[in-house]
Amino acid sequence: MSDILNNRRVLVTGAASGIGAAAVEVLGRAGARVAATFHNTPPPAETTASWVKCDVTDEASVRAAFAEAVETLGGLDVLVHAAGLWKPGIPGQIDTANIRAMTDINFTSTVLTNEAAYSTMRESGGKIINFGSSEAVSGSAISATYAAAKAAVHAWTRSAAKSWAADGVTVNALAPAVQTPGADRRTEFIGPEAAAQFEKQLKAAIPLGGKLGDPVDDLGPMLVFLSGEGSRFITGQLLAVNGGLLMLGS
Repeated sequence: MSDILNNRRVLVTGAASGIGAAAVEVLGRAGARVAATFHNTPPPAETTASWVKCDVTDEASVRAAFAEAVETLGGLDVLVHAAGLWKPGIPGQIDTANIRAMTDINFTSTVLTNEAAYSTMRESGGKIINFGSSEAVSGSAISATYAAAKAAVHAWTRSAAKSWAADGVTVNALAPAVQTPGADRRTEFIGPEAAAQFEKQLKAAIPLGGKLGDPVDDLGPMLVFLSGEGSRFITGQLLAVNGGLLMLGS
């Protein structure tokens, strides 16, 4: 995939681990110039990305981090907003702290980072890639507030796509089913017995391979595609990269 993105200027949020880390690796390998944000988890020692600390739930922090990244890159062509967090939230057992936490890190951060990116992209166009969730479509008995926050991301993505299309800014969301720290937290939460049963359910529910995908090998190519010119006529979409776990569309 070398040079497919040809020095495209990309900012990845939440890039120190999980999907964000995979995005930094894959997009850099495809020829992009990458800046990346981290917050609580420090960035890896060996990386070609330019790193900036950012609390994506805080407006001032987002503005400062984006300004630094844009200055470093000399502009911004693509935002991959990978920062997010899975936490359990069982209906009937949810408190306001859980609601606020899931809303802030998953939805508020999406609005803040997207608007910061748009303020730069509106002059010359660009691409924004958000992350939704299959759980936001199907619902979840154990992570209802996470699912609800991600559903808000879906709605925001469609709204921003309509609003910013005239400026040449596309906005899409991905619903991946790949192995991440969030998937590990879910496994730890439900316990070993339930986790074994869950693995059996995944084997039956995911037609392609029967298990969660790999962030680099399975999700990476979609990130490269959406970051490139081939996706210029795609906006406002929720695109599932999940091996068939949830088949979207009418």
